This record gives sequence, structure tokens and C-alpha cells, in this order.
Amino acid sequence: MHRSFRGSAAGRGWRRGKDMELMHRAMGFAALGLLTLVPLLIVVAAADPADSRGFAQWLAEGLGLSDASRDEVEQLFVQPGTALESTTGFGLAALAAFGLTFGGVVQTGYEKVWEVTPARWHTMWRHLVWLAVLVGYLLFSSFVAADPVDAGELTWRATVAMASAFLFFWWSQRLLLGGRVPWSALLPGALVTVIGLAGLWVFSHWVFSPLIASNAVAYGPVGTVLVIQSWLVGVGFVVFGGALVGRLLYEERWLLGRMARQAVRGVVTRRRRSSTE
Repeated sequence: MHRSFRGSAAGRGWRRGKDMELMHRAMGFAALGLLTLVPLLIVVAAADPADSRGFAQWLAEGLGLSDASRDEVEQLFVQPGTALESTTGFGLAALAAFGLTFGGVVQTGYEKVWEVTPARWHTMWRHLVWLAVLVGYLLFSSFVAADPVDAGELTWRATVAMASAFLFFWWSQRLLLGGRVPWSALLPGALVTVIGLAGLWVFSHWVFSPLIASNAVAYGPVGTVLVIQSWLVGVGFVVFGGALVGRLLYEERWLLGRMARQAVRGVVTRRRRSSTE
């Protein structure tokens, strides 16, 4: 059983995840995201001309929080107007510069997944492009995540959210890897990442949301921060783990295709037998 597992796709995925230190990279993703990306997003969310509800509302929607937990998260951040008034041009430039390092972390993770050589320093312009598109994507997602008025609006909003997330992560891999991996190989990873983030949202709604309310009572604002940090670790794990699973699926595409064809032939054969009898 041990030899069979090591030779299987799951065994290869386990070894690659261990070699690239998947959990450590997810924790680094969370720590750097909280230190470099979140301050920039606080200002961007406050300056959103369409709906300046602030970063706290963005975060609450991403975690799928209840009303009580939303209140605890909102207490961690200043009002959007205050954040915007206290930010200078130099401060915004500094936040953007720090945000570029976050793109480098994501790029390094993707390079480890696909085992390609690290990109050279003159390709850092990709971090700037990726950061700008990330901010635009989050602005668009905040609009799509607005409260729907009926089931029909909920359907199209959910569809647009899933499609936009798929396109963003598909394109992100291609850009940050410098085009060294074909689009077709990156498609499964983008799909798995979106599915994983949807599952993380459901998990967060049922686990992290009540945990924020209980931790706020037991530990105060620090308890809320710990839950948010844990959620960011989950996001990092899904982003890098989704790309890793996508690579395994791409490598096993011939086997999966053969299994699918055999299943279809079996269904057709059974139907023919039942019709002749």
C-alpha cells in the first residue's frame, strides 16, 4: 500500500507539497498579506467611488460573517472617511511599494509548484501589474457581493463571482510565471482554486463566524485578529494548494480521460444490453 501510494498522483502531490513547504508558505502568505496588502486595501476600499463601505465590509463578506461577527470586525478598523483623510500621497506610494512584495510571495509559490527557475529581477514589473489587477478585481468583487434582492439576482451574482475568480487566478498564474507554463496546464489549477475558495467561504461561515463572536468575548480584539489571520492562512493554502492539485490533474489528464471514456462505454453497453433484452 505504501509503494502504491508513493507511485500515485496523491503520493506525488504529498511529496511536492512537503518539498515546497506548503503550510509554511500559506502562513507566510497570511503574515505578509496582513502587513503589506491589508493597509493598502483599507485605503482603496475607503476611496471606492461606487460603495465606500470600507475594508471591514469587504472582509466580512469574504468570511461570510453574521451580523454580530461583522460588528466585531468593524471595530478593528477606522471609518472609511478617517482612513482616507489621514493618508498622504507619500503614504499611499509606500503602501503600494510594500504591496509589491506580496506579489513576489505569490509568484515564488507558483514557481515552486511548477518547479521552474526563479524569475530575474527585471521581471518585477509583473508584480505591479498583478497588484493593480488584484485591486480592481477586489473592487469588482465587492460590487458583485452586494446583498441580492431575489433569487434571480443571487444566481447571476454567484455566477459572475465564480467566473471572475476563475479568470483572475488563471491569468495570475500565467503572468507571474512569465508565460513559462501553457494556458492549458494552468486551467485545472484555477478551477480547483475557485472551488477551494468557495469551500473555504462555507467553512468560514459556519466555523469562523461564531468563533469571532466567542473570541471577542474571551480575548477582545486580539481574538478577532487571530481568527482573521487563520482565515488568511486558509486562503494561502487554497491558492498554492489549488495550483498544486491543478498540476497533478494536468499530469494525469490522459488517465482521467481514459477513465471517463471507459465509464461512458460502460453506460452505453449496459443500455444496449437492457434494450435488447
